Amino acid sequence: MQIRTSLSTIGLALLLASLSLPLAIAAEAVPKGRAALFDDDEPAATPAEAGSREALFGEDLPARPSAAEPPRSRDSLFGGDDLQSSAVAAAGTPAIASPPVVKGFVQNRMAYTWPKPSHWSEMMNHFDLSAQGSLSSNVKWKLGARVDYDAVYSLTDFYPQSVENDQRFNFLLRENYLDIGADNWDFRFGRQQIVWGEMVGLFFGDVVSAKDVRHFVLPEFEILRIPQWAARAEYFKDDFHAEFLWIPLASYDNIGKPGAEFFAYTPPPPPGFQTFFLNERFPSSSLSNTNYGLRLSILRDGWDVAAFAYSSMSAAPTFYRQVINNPQPTVVYEARHKRIDQFGSTLAKDFGSVVLKAEAVYTRGRGFELSNFGNLNDNDGVVEQNVLAWVVGVDYNEIADTRINVQLFQQHIFDRNPDIIPESNENGYSLLVNHKFGDKVEAQALWIASLNRSDWMLRPRVSWNFEKNWRAALGVDIFHGPPLGYFGRYDDKDRVYTELRYSF
Repeated sequence: MQIRTSLSTIGLALLLASLSLPLAIAAEAVPKGRAALFDDDEPAATPAEAGSREALFGEDLPARPSAAEPPRSRDSLFGGDDLQSSAVAAAGTPAIASPPVVKGFVQNRMAYTWPKPSHWSEMMNHFDLSAQGSLSSNVKWKLGARVDYDAVYSLTDFYPQSVENDQRFNFLLRENYLDIGADNWDFRFGRQQIVWGEMVGLFFGDVVSAKDVRHFVLPEFEILRIPQWAARAEYFKDDFHAEFLWIPLASYDNIGKPGAEFFAYTPPPPPGFQTFFLNERFPSSSLSNTNYGLRLSILRDGWDVAAFAYSSMSAAPTFYRQVINNPQPTVVYEARHKRIDQFGSTLAKDFGSVVLKAEAVYTRGRGFELSNFGNLNDNDGVVEQNVLAWVVGVDYNEIADTRINVQLFQQHIFDRNPDIIPESNENGYSLLVNHKFGDKVEAQALWIASLNRSDWMLRPRVSWNFEKNWRAALGVDIFHGPPLGYFGRYDDKDRVYTELRYSF
C-alpha cells in the first residue's frame, strides 16, 4: 500500500485544519501492586493487567508487578487519588475538607485514510477537565466533563449530514460521583468508571463499561469508555474484596450513524435490495431494565482471583431486520438492546519476569444477526446464542526497556445456528512488542489476527515525550480480511495518524 506524497506535510496541515489545537497527556502513574486492580478513577492496568489499552496505544507501560499488602479500604486502595495525606491518616488526625485538585488534558488527533478513496477521516480535538476533593475524611467527590470537536466535518463534505451532526461536536459528562467511607465499607454514587477486566487490544471481562465505538477500538480506554450512572458498595476485609453494583440508568455503546467511517454492523443485503436504518431503540427507564451485579475477589499467595455475575440490558446493540417489498425490495434494520446475563472470572499472577493473566466470560442470550437471507420471511433476522469467551495472556519483561505480550483467545458458541457469521469456535491471537529508547522515545507494534481466516489488524506507533507534559505520536492502522471479518470489514480504512497531547 502506498501513501500519497502529500502526507509528508501531515503535521502542519493537520494542525492548521483542526484550529491549531495540538495536545498531549502525561503518562499515568505506574501501578505498583494490587491497588491498581480496582482503580476506577482513571482505570489503568494492574500489575498483572500490564496489557492495558493505555499501554497499548501510547500511555506508559506498567512496570513488572511488585508485592503489595492487601487493601483494607478505599483509602488504602486509592490513596493517591482520594487526596488524603497518608501522613495525616497515620497520625490519626481527622482530615478536613480539601481544596479541589484540577487536572485535565487537551489532545489533537489527525488521521488520513486510504486508498478507496483517500480522504481526511479525523481531525479530533478533545478538551477534558476534572476536579476532585474532599468534604471530610470520609466524604470525597469528583466532577468531570469532556468536549470533543472533530473539524473534519466542518472542513470536508465526505460524510453524510447525519454523520456530521452526530460526530462534529459532543459534550460528555465523565466521572461525577460522591464517595462515602464507613469502616470496612465504601460507597460511590454517581457517574463512574467500573472496570472488571482488561486485556490487550480487545474486550473480554470488561462487561460493565459502555463504549464509544464510532472509531472502532482505536482510541485509548479513557477516550473509549463511557461511565455508568451507578450506586456501588465495596467491602474490604484483609485480602478479600466484595463489590455490589446497581445501575438504575444505563449508558449504552455509541455506535454512530450509517455512513460513518466505522459503521459496519450488518451483513450486506441480497442483490437487488437496498438497506434502511431506523433510529436506535433504547430500553425504557424502568426498574425491570436496570443493571445489577456482584464481584468477589481475593489475593492469596500472589494469585489475584475474581469472579462476577452481571445482569444487564446489553450495552452493545443487535440489529433486528424486516424485509419490505413495496415500493422496492428493502431490508429495514433497527438496533435494539436486550437483557443478557454474564458470569465470569479473572486471574493474575506474577512469576518474576513473566506475568500471567486470564479472563473468561459466559454470556447467556446474546443476539446474533443472521447472515443467510434465504428465508426473507424470518421474523427479525436475529437468533439468541450462549457464548463462552476466554483469553490467556503472558507478559515478558526480562529484556531491558522492552515488553513483549502474547495472548491466545477463543469465542465458543454453544449449539451454533448455521446461519450466523461466526463459527462455533472463533480462535485468535495477539502480539505486542514495545521498546523504550531512553526517557523520551517509545516504539511499539500490535498485531491481532484470527486463526480461522486471514483477518488481522496491525498498529505500529512511535511516541515522543519532547517536553514535560507534552507527547507527540505517529502511527498507522492497517486492516485486512474478508468483508464479514472482524477487521476485514474495514479493509479499505487503512490510515496514518498523528497525535499531540498536553496534560495539566
